[in-house]
Amino acid sequence: MWALAFSIFAGLKWLSWWQARGEVPHTASRSIAYLLAWPGMDAEAFLLADRRVARPAAREWLLAFVKTAVGAGLFWGMARAVPGPLLLQGWVGMIGLILLLHFGSFHLVALAWQRLGVDARPIMSAPLRATSLSEFWGKRWNLGFRQLSYDFIFRPLERRLGAWPATFLVFLASGVVHDMVISVPARGGYGLPTAYFVLQGAGVAVERSRAGRRLGLGRGVRGWLYMAACTAGPAFWLFHPPFVESVILPFMKAVKAL
Repeated sequence: MWALAFSIFAGLKWLSWWQARGEVPHTASRSIAYLLAWPGMDAEAFLLADRRVARPAAREWLLAFVKTAVGAGLFWGMARAVPGPLLLQGWVGMIGLILLLHFGSFHLVALAWQRLGVDARPIMSAPLRATSLSEFWGKRWNLGFRQLSYDFIFRPLERRLGAWPATFLVFLASGVVHDMVISVPARGGYGLPTAYFVLQGAGVAVERSRAGRRLGLGRGVRGWLYMAACTAGPAFWLFHPPFVESVILPFMKAVKAL
């Protein structure tokens, strides 16, 4: 899984740099840093050398360290202590790994670059604060992929097909990529990650519909509940049992987390 995921990531990373390289004045060292030492995909922001960046506050550092520590604790400690089936242990470990990497370590890397004056924005932006499904996917969750999909899928297709078809195709493409990274290494669960993201696209359409606006699905407490139900409810489609059993659990055993 890791080799396939890294290959896809590296290809997309190169594509984002290639598009921005001629539009933003920058040094060769900044390009190398973007390609090798930053997980985000907003090449233009990272490469631009004359942009003023505020130094991160102490509480930001503390929050990033706490998320990293909690993720490590879940992955190497709590998972093995959870009673019940191995599938549950795998889920606890997987949540810990996501917290350790995407929310914790990557946040620390972003703060380190900001400290050096580079506009490196964390790829996770407090997703639990989202009060709509649109806000969750568009402004808070995995902003690296969001930037990439906006630049290379949504923006070109929106001019030809309109906003909604372009949005739906972004979700479909995300599902296909996740199927490649999740289902192919697991040799099972094919189509479930794609179905998950198709459902997210349908959820956004419902939220933005006339009925959805009347019900308040895009704001406030109702919007948050709707967002949580849409994202967490079918999560077993995204991280399906074959993936947890065939990829996550063996990986946890290999790194002594189980």
